[in-house]
Amino acid sequence: MKHCGRCALTLLNLLASRSSRMKASEIRELLKLLDQPDIISFAGGIPDASLFPAEAIGDAYQAVLGGAEAGAALQYQVSEGFLPLRKWLAGYMGRLGIRCDEGNIFITSGSQQALDYLGKLFLSPGDTALVTWPTYLGALQAFNAYEPRYDRLNIAGGNMTPEAYRAAAAGNGGKVKFAYLVPDFANPTGNTLDSKQREAVLDLAGELDIAVIEDAAYRALRYDGEAVPPILALDCARSGGIDNARTLFCGSFSKILSPGMRVGWVCAPRHVVEKLVLMKQASDLHSPSINQMVMHRVAETIFDAQVEKLIGAYRRRRDALLGALEENMPDGISWSRPEGGMFVWLTLPEGTDATALLARSVKEARVAFVPGNAFYADGTGRNTLRMSFTLADDRAVGEGVPRLAKLLR
Repeated sequence: MKHCGRCALTLLNLLASRSSRMKASEIRELLKLLDQPDIISFAGGIPDASLFPAEAIGDAYQAVLGGAEAGAALQYQVSEGFLPLRKWLAGYMGRLGIRCDEGNIFITSGSQQALDYLGKLFLSPGDTALVTWPTYLGALQAFNAYEPRYDRLNIAGGNMTPEAYRAAAAGNGGKVKFAYLVPDFANPTGNTLDSKQREAVLDLAGELDIAVIEDAAYRALRYDGEAVPPILALDCARSGGIDNARTLFCGSFSKILSPGMRVGWVCAPRHVVEKLVLMKQASDLHSPSINQMVMHRVAETIFDAQVEKLIGAYRRRRDALLGALEENMPDGISWSRPEGGMFVWLTLPEGTDATALLARSVKEARVAFVPGNAFYADGTGRNTLRMSFTLADDRAVGEGVPRLAKLLR
């Protein structure tokens, strides 16, 4: 059969308009640098694999597959998720001040799938998503497929009023649908919202009558300070309970137990969970049964101990990175001082291009980071960059930060 050289071009002409908004993640591309042994990388925001509870996870797989649960572990699962895991998560949410039951819990294949589903659920082409400036790149990628526009979520106040948000959305032929934010140790800035700021988000959402998507991927990783109630907990207190709330809480086991198992969850009003279940049925039916069953066993036995282990390790690495920045960075550069999470956010002098700096840094200093403009919906913020400290051992900090600082000088 003769090969048609025009087939690929013909198929590209058939793609939906939304495909033009699908772009490669700069962070995923940077992860390829980790395969080069001489590169010191502060780029990938990933947990340290040496800290995974591999033995506990292995024991749980053996127990599940070697016992009466083996058939269920290898079988189809209900789309809502494994019931014992959902019950455990309802109890965990209760510890965060959110009274709910398993009917308010929906299991996803990582919290990234939750963002994709919520974008699909709420966004029509031309609708507006309010996001922080900067915001999590993966959220922009998830939402982009549904062809929204973005407005800046001015948590600390500013020119954008509810009326201005509505007018801007209507002028584009859509409506404001939700506010998305990472309130605890945000990716990429590391910043945390205080209670007053969280209440302000709920005030704005109430005036606009929109949803709030609370991405809580890093919440458990607090190293300093007092924990602030989740936005969903504040919302439940205002509205009289979770089924009256407008906030949708996205959680994940990826940063605590294992990202490779791909187990996340949404805690939300039942009527939202019911819609998400329909999406799951049309998408991948359910998240892997065996991974959910294993995650339940591991979570109910070692979750709190694992959190404490990670806090001890990551706090030391954060402190080392902050100390090295203080000691080495030239004047004119500032950075965040996160109370938890995985990231430090640097602001360089105006006119500095962090993308161009990265090319030089990799070539000349053999140091990698993530340019900040990737996290801005409008591509601005070119004088910013993100550094992750979770993989930053003594060598990485002791050699990498002085090299980067020398280049910046």
